[in-house]
Amino acid sequence: MFAAAAPALFVLIWSTGFIAARAVVPHADPQLFLVVRMGLVALLFAGIALASKESWPRGRRLLLHILAGSMLPGIYLTGSWWAVQHKMPAGIMSLLGALQPLIVAFLSFLIHGERLHGRGWMGLGVGVAGMAMVLTPALQQGSGALPLAAAGVAILSILAMAGATMIQHAHLAADPLRSAGAVQNATGTLVAIVAALLLGHGRWDNSPTLWAGLAWSVLLLSAAALSLLSWMLRHQGATRVSSLLLLVPALAAVEAWAFFGETLGPIQLAGFPLALGGVLLARSRGAAPPPEPA
Repeated sequence: MFAAAAPALFVLIWSTGFIAARAVVPHADPQLFLVVRMGLVALLFAGIALASKESWPRGRRLLLHILAGSMLPGIYLTGSWWAVQHKMPAGIMSLLGALQPLIVAFLSFLIHGERLHGRGWMGLGVGVAGMAMVLTPALQQGSGALPLAAAGVAILSILAMAGATMIQHAHLAADPLRSAGAVQNATGTLVAIVAALLLGHGRWDNSPTLWAGLAWSVLLLSAAALSLLSWMLRHQGATRVSSLLLLVPALAAVEAWAFFGETLGPIQLAGFPLALGGVLLARSRGAAPPPEPA
């Protein structure tokens, strides 16, 4: 029963990430909010790690966790929330996040010389074309247009997420989850503190929406959703989980329309499935993949 419900529950919670950002932005400085959020998540994970007597990273592995934490959640969350604060639609920001597998594949090709097969290159091209169809109209809508700086910072945040993913996959995949989460969220908190000092204005209006957004972000987005993600990776395989993530942008776009009236034009609506289809194409193989380990 739980195995059947876990994917739907995960997608539903995960899709609200930038919906929560969109709801919180009118009530608090996003950087200050992220300082509180990531600080609480770091304390929560540290408490669970200590209670369960997990080992803690040391030496070079600790440095790698600090680097990964500065990029994700540090740069990724502070950058993406800043972009949402500056008119980046929640649905489009979510779509950018879904393109992360394409970015990882391309960076692996550039940095490590990993072979990118024909379908990978085709998927990369299709994904970029779809993303251009989604972003270009948003940048050209007159006085309500998406600022170029917001689009640039949003893309930079996704590059940071992709870099952190490469570090985690290559060097840190076997480390305990809670102690690693505590270290990385603590590092992300430091990044958010710097961002708050440089960009923030200290606004915090104590509204019910703000406190509800904080509770949702800490307990559901950070604790529950990440625990579900970890459980599914162990029991249902990385390929199936990656495919689930492709459902998130469409659901986020529907939620953004329902709660905030965000809409997409015809070209953008066509670009959404095109971009996600590019991700699927890039991840496909000519032959059937080997069975995943239990």
